[in-house]
Amino acid sequence: MTSSHLAHDFRNFPYWWDSAGIEFEAHSGDSPAALPGRAEVAIIGAGYTGLSAALTLARAGREVVLLDAEMPGFGCSSRNGGLVGPSFHKLGLTGLVARHGVRKAHAILSESMDALEFLYAFIEAESIECGLQRTGRFRGADRRGHYEEMAKEIDGFKRAVGLEADMVPRHEQHAEIGSDAYYGGVVYHQDGHLHPGLYVAGLVERVRAAGVKIVGNAAVTGMRQDSGDQVLAIGDRQLVANQVLVATNGYTPRALPYFRRRVIPLRSAIITTAPLKQDLMRELSPKGRGFGGTSRLVIYYRPSPDGTRMVFGGRAFHQDDRPAAYTNDLYAEMIGIFPQLNGVKITHGWSGTVAYTFDHAPHIGSHEGVFYAMGYCGSGVGRATYFGRKVALKMIGDPEGKTSLDDLAFETRPFYTGTPWFLPLIIRWHAFRDAR
Repeated sequence: MTSSHLAHDFRNFPYWWDSAGIEFEAHSGDSPAALPGRAEVAIIGAGYTGLSAALTLARAGREVVLLDAEMPGFGCSSRNGGLVGPSFHKLGLTGLVARHGVRKAHAILSESMDALEFLYAFIEAESIECGLQRTGRFRGADRRGHYEEMAKEIDGFKRAVGLEADMVPRHEQHAEIGSDAYYGGVVYHQDGHLHPGLYVAGLVERVRAAGVKIVGNAAVTGMRQDSGDQVLAIGDRQLVANQVLVATNGYTPRALPYFRRRVIPLRSAIITTAPLKQDLMRELSPKGRGFGGTSRLVIYYRPSPDGTRMVFGGRAFHQDDRPAAYTNDLYAEMIGIFPQLNGVKITHGWSGTVAYTFDHAPHIGSHEGVFYAMGYCGSGVGRATYFGRKVALKMIGDPEGKTSLDDLAFETRPFYTGTPWFLPLIIRWHAFRDAR
């Protein structure tokens, strides 16, 4: 594979920023020079979680300063694929029951459904125009045996939480996807997809209207306690806050070692095709669904919100941003699923880091007086807004902040410092297993 598949105006830049007409510099907020010396609440990280929490806190009457090392939404909140769903398949029902027992497993699954419905209701209530489409998702079986495994799993989810899903045998899958790459699959009817850039812009607009001070280019370089307050170092300035929320997820800095040691940043990359003919788009996605498979490498894709392109993503083999590598890898994966896209040009390719945890579950709570919500395991679109609100409710002492995850130990591993040197080896092993 060479660069011949790249458009002449290819950009190593999120398609969402271009298609939303967003100049992210305009969303950077106040400069660090405008940083106040004290605030009731300081939130570190202005992605979905931080923005959602800031909105809840500000509307409850709290004075909030929202900090970001770059600018609001610069990280994976505006770099993700935009797929929305409860994402039950990280551990599966069997894995959850084995780890937590039946009652706890069902509570966690139910809360995943609650998070999804909350997001839909929130977007509607706030009138955020972000291209939300509740068209469902087709997840294909990459191997023949995966189909029966999925069928058993879906039966369990239906009984546990009333999941709306249907199995689709291989001879009927062309009604869902224009590909022969799968051995049938499942349709999750409650899933959907949205435009991440427009969603971030809508959140930022509402947070500002609520009176939150947003400070961009404000990397936190240290944090310490002093007489019950939290003192944040930001360049040569400091901010003293009564309460602090860490909402940095896959971008957790070294200055926050307790949290950095408990999340595994994993790079995910995405490419976008040039505009396609409408008859080809209808062939690829007859019902406008999002897509995924059962491969270990986690491939995901969907039509663009305007229905003119395919947006195709997956895990990157390297931890740093290497567009020359991941555009080739993803292009090969894409035409393996859709041979009819061979020769189509790629206009955008970019990446960002999501955060996994050692137990494959999100975590929310407080440690030594510092609140946190993070570790969405690649499913932050459906989870982050919900958990941002929940942790904000905890911060103001509202019992509605209770979640099924509150008593989960936030695990780390000996000698792990937050730099996952082992991930490239694991990802290549997954690729090898997928190819067998």
